[in-house]
Amino acid sequence: MVLTAERCINRLRQWRGIATRYEKTATIHVAGLHVAGIFLWSAC
Repeated sequence: MVLTAERCINRLRQWRGIATRYEKTATIHVAGLHVAGIFLWSAC
């Protein structure tokens, strides 16, 4: 289970906007995390 979470975090780091947090508000940042999660989940 831990390895799965670590893999997910490493794959999210590939998304530059999420890794560097360009967004100003937390709401938009979380929305970006959701979008990235959907893309990663659908790619499996």
